[in-house]
Amino acid sequence: MDADNIAQIIYLGLLLAALGGWVMVEYRKRMGAALRTALAWGLIFLGVMAGYGLWSDISRNLTASQMVTKGGEIEIPRSPDGHYYMTLDINGETILFMADTGATNMVLSTADARRLGIEPESLVYLGEAMTANGTVRTARVTLPQVTLGPFSDENFPAYVNEGKMDGSLLGMDYLGQYHIEITGDRMVLRR
Repeated sequence: MDADNIAQIIYLGLLLAALGGWVMVEYRKRMGAALRTALAWGLIFLGVMAGYGLWSDISRNLTASQMVTKGGEIEIPRSPDGHYYMTLDINGETILFMADTGATNMVLSTADARRLGIEPESLVYLGEAMTANGTVRTARVTLPQVTLGPFSDENFPAYVNEGKMDGSLLGMDYLGQYHIEITGDRMVLRR
């Protein structure tokens, strides 16, 4: 423990002592009320922290997701962050992708590759890709079955990115198979 940590502990100790002293003086004959008030504020604090921590999961479930229309088109609503996300079924596993018209290929994050039974450590990373975070190494894989709504493709090429990615990207080699229309806050894909 260095001097900065010790100073922080002393400061927090003094702050807690001052707060505790104030509570003792304020509630000197009503300790039950002090405990109830402290418990209420503690529960409020925990509730706010839980809501903040779960917000990304809750907001994703509250927003509309992709849907297939009667005409066989796939409508994807724009996410609050401005991107279009869609789920593809790959070999029976549902994977969330961000549509990236600036990307050439379908790129899997290492986490999504593992979900598909691909061990990123065993791949041979021969390719390179230029990303917003710099150059990363890539390994080519073949996905036996890729399904989006009513459309299915077999033996589709994809790349596993060795770099850190928050999620997988759906590039133009896949999106280019569709007629893409962006109208308002919706992306419409049709074949």
